[in-house]
Amino acid sequence: MVNNKAKQGRGKYFFAAFFAPFIWGFMSIPIRWIRDYPAEDILYFRIVTALLVLWLYLLLFRRKAMARDIQKFKDCSKSDQVRQVGLTLLASLLIFGNWFTYIYAVNHVSIQSAALAYLTCPLITAAAAYFILKEELRPLQKAALLVAFGSVCLLANGSLRDVLWAITIATCYAFYLIAQRISTGFDKLHQLAIQLAICACFVIPRLLYNHHDIPTQPLFWVTILFIAIVFTIIPLFLSMYALIGISSTTTGVLLYINPLIAFSLAATYFQEAVSPIKYVAYSIILIAIIIFNWNNIKQMEKKSS
Repeated sequence: MVNNKAKQGRGKYFFAAFFAPFIWGFMSIPIRWIRDYPAEDILYFRIVTALLVLWLYLLLFRRKAMARDIQKFKDCSKSDQVRQVGLTLLASLLIFGNWFTYIYAVNHVSIQSAALAYLTCPLITAAAAYFILKEELRPLQKAALLVAFGSVCLLANGSLRDVLWAITIATCYAFYLIAQRISTGFDKLHQLAIQLAICACFVIPRLLYNHHDIPTQPLFWVTILFIAIVFTIIPLFLSMYALIGISSTTTGVLLYINPLIAFSLAATYFQEAVSPIKYVAYSIILIAIIIFNWNNIKQMEKKSS
């Protein structure tokens, strides 16, 4: 009975891990709306806007919860406080790097290079979780990762530039997930707000000395607000929340949903040239996702029957 309740409890974390990359898969669309603006401006205003929206929400509706987390931090030992601060700083730097490289790749390299990044990310996440966090992998899951690795090798035979950008983007986010998995005990929404505030410390000085004119077109600001809420706060919170109840490896593998959607958009909506080998490679990725999550799929089938 307890085991069934535990499985049901993990279901909400699994769906949170699913919907985060599902949302991110469509992010290339609003970014392309404002592609004429420098990548750094898009990133800077995205961070500042997300910061303002999230802190406004917290101050209006979650002041008591914030006070409890502040007191909890004060009650921690000095070593735990230093550890938590270090993890928060590391996570902030990693997510900042991930955002910048992703936006630059979408606007100045190719949509497919950004998609390749999130094909590489689960492999890096799984390896890091296995060696750093000592997370276990069942034989079927190891087989799924090998299948995924084969697909990534097929895709990596193209542009070396795309591959290097993909690895950079993927490494930043993979280790962000690892840092979030290690950091426990505090409300994830509050942690996200602090991370955005730290990112803003890097951004605001650059904005003050920015040589670019501040955008005045309504399209830019509506798009930035849309990206800040729908493609920043919501999916980041979902991915952080998911790590409370499921492994970082599972969360990482579900990131494959992001490039599958991004690839579909690249081939259809953006009409980028796509070689037949890429269709094969992405089909293999889909098979790998099903294999890796086969136990979860069977559990959901049992619940629905």
